[in-house]
Amino acid sequence: MADNIVRLCDGIRDLSRRGAELIVLQELHNSLYFCQVEDVNNFDLAEPIPGPSTDIFSRLARECRVVLVSSLFERRTPGLYHNTAVVFDKDGSVAGKYRKMHIPDDPGYYEKFYFTPGDLGFHPIQTSVGRLGVLVCWDQWYPEAARLMALQGAEMLIYPTAIGYDPGDTPDEQQRQRRAWQTVMRGHAVANGLPVVAVNRVGFEPSPDAGARGAQFWGTSFVCGPQGELLHESSETEEERTIVDIDMARCEQVRRWWPFLRDRRIDSYHDITRRFIDRECLF
Repeated sequence: MADNIVRLCDGIRDLSRRGAELIVLQELHNSLYFCQVEDVNNFDLAEPIPGPSTDIFSRLARECRVVLVSSLFERRTPGLYHNTAVVFDKDGSVAGKYRKMHIPDDPGYYEKFYFTPGDLGFHPIQTSVGRLGVLVCWDQWYPEAARLMALQGAEMLIYPTAIGYDPGDTPDEQQRQRRAWQTVMRGHAVANGLPVVAVNRVGFEPSPDAGARGAQFWGTSFVCGPQGELLHESSETEEERTIVDIDMARCEQVRRWWPFLRDRRIDSYHDITRRFIDRECLF
């Protein structure tokens, strides 16, 4: 973890020197992805917020004069932990935080064992570079989360991420999943007229369980514009530090061309809050 934090700090300073104003880190960046196994000792990786990591990244944001989106394992109190994004403004202050709302539980991604679902809701975080709709990984599959951020004035959707291939799937199936992951977020960009930034882990992480196959994260971090157009796509296999220019003013023009918010039938969406609509309930 100490080595990871040193490397992260070096990368942030490098991007700042090259002119970055907003820097986004991947999900749970301080450590290996510990959710491959269920092990109570992994709770030792968690820390309070504020705490040691927020102290480090606060000082770094202030030193580099950047807005920084971090992703931490939050220890709220014994027995209560969250997967939490913390956003720092250019003066080092905490602009806001978001606790991951949608928690997966799949082979190699045992997050329900570790994380309590978030209780802060879906609210954009105001920063000196704009209102950021920060969500985390599994949240990226849910259009409701993106829409709620947009309805509250988010100017950009941001997704720190840790997602990869199941080694047991065929290469074709692996690529279908990777493309679906990108497609659904590009759809959120189009439906809401907002840019999207998704920053994923990359590379192979062995499992602590000797019988497991480990996790091959698929990288492919990307930025797209408000019509879903790709502005940048990173490697599937290599780490990158990339600066992408985003024309924020263009979003308003796109919403004038495609006024989806104007034409929403808010009088007819009451069933969206139901878990499932049984057919017999329609009669």
